[in-house]
Amino acid sequence: MTRRTVRIAMNGVTGRMGYRQHLVRSILSLQEQGGLDLGDGSTLWPEPVLVGRREHALRAIAEEHGIEHWTTDLDAVLADPSIDVYFDAQVTAAREDAVRQAIAAGKHIYCEKPTATSLEGALELARLATAAGVKHGVVQDKIFLPGLLKLKRLVDGGFFGRILSVRGEFGYWVFEGDWQSAQRPSWNYRAEDGGGIVADMFPHWDYVLHEIFGRVRTVQALTATHIPQRWDERGKPYDATADDAAYGIFELDGGAVAQINSSWAVRVNRDELVEFQVDGTHGSAVAGLRNCRVQHRSATPKPVWNPDLPATEVFREQWQEVPDNDDFGNGFKAQWELFLRHVVLDEPWRWDLLAGARGVQLAELGLRSSAEGRRFDVPELTL
Repeated sequence: MTRRTVRIAMNGVTGRMGYRQHLVRSILSLQEQGGLDLGDGSTLWPEPVLVGRREHALRAIAEEHGIEHWTTDLDAVLADPSIDVYFDAQVTAAREDAVRQAIAAGKHIYCEKPTATSLEGALELARLATAAGVKHGVVQDKIFLPGLLKLKRLVDGGFFGRILSVRGEFGYWVFEGDWQSAQRPSWNYRAEDGGGIVADMFPHWDYVLHEIFGRVRTVQALTATHIPQRWDERGKPYDATADDAAYGIFELDGGAVAQINSSWAVRVNRDELVEFQVDGTHGSAVAGLRNCRVQHRSATPKPVWNPDLPATEVFREQWQEVPDNDDFGNGFKAQWELFLRHVVLDEPWRWDLLAGARGVQLAELGLRSSAEGRRFDVPELTL
């Protein structure tokens, strides 16, 4: 079998997401399985070249995993004609300039979201990549996870009838950093560094809603900074200037209404860190990242409101678990495989930089909605 090597410059692998999900559980996992079988008698072999600013961290990762090539010189990597793909998982504020450089160097682009700190910047990246003729993609991992794949299967199969509403709950308590260290980096809570839960999560909600239920037509949001002071990685206090919670209402094509709460200041009382309840005329479902439960109209109980008596029904037991019916792998890896096939075989691909710009647009409008106390239409984007 012929082996086709694709060299990938991976910028930002010293961060938690870039390291664990993209390098270890995607690219190195593909190597461990012998490469990606392209189905034409050849195997694609992804070869990572680590890029970043922290030399000691890059060296440690390279030595731990036996990775030969790493560098702190992004310019040199982009000038290297053997590099096929540029991947970016840096902090958001650094991403736009680096992706712009990579496009100019003729590299195919795959990057985390948000793709830029403004809609104007995100659209410009999409235009530049399209004009340069390079392949480009944006990570949209949640739609590749088992729970949402099951939910999509229900939608496609007509299980819900007419979908009425989607209710999403996302979040967990991120420690302030004083008496317990925070689980997220401090820049997430500084607006001047590109932080904020709207900028982080609304791009996710855009593609989840768009891919499973329909395009977002309007947005109305209220944001809050519930924890005004936090402590950074060195134990020093700082003012949290970015939003740490957002409460959004989205009107979708077809008339369904989605309401999604996002918060880093909430304690979890649900089965998973994110859950979506979908209600339709024929049935309902509750989906998390891995599991999905349903209740059809033919099996829907008939509760009666009576605050004078204790509830005797165990409501959670009235739902049926949706079986896996498939071998679900890592969602990040699944999308990497599709992108690499797109690069090498030109197979269809729709999660491009324009889709990434759509997420930035929704975040921008969400912040504006909160600031002005208004609901905004979400125009359809074109290049």
